[in-house]
Amino acid sequence: MKSRELAHRKQDGLEVTLLWDKASNQVTIELTDERTETAFAFIVDPARALDAFNHPFPYAAVLGAEFQEAPAFAGMAEESCL
Repeated sequence: MKSRELAHRKQDGLEVTLLWDKASNQVTIELTDERTETAFAFIVDPARALDAFNHPFPYAAVLGAEFQEAPAFAGMAEESCL
């Protein structure tokens, strides 16, 4: 089953999405930063979901989220090389 979007915001190149998977009751924060062309996602305790949505960077640091090049940016880089 696909995750359900509970909240989404975009401002100053940052896009944050709060997702919930009904089957597993797992809550995930996804963040894309257009300025640094990076993205990450991490699982968060459902009781802390809104706080993590509002302040994703401290939670990412504590939970050890790994930053990756955002797939959308990777595709753009490949296209610009053609």
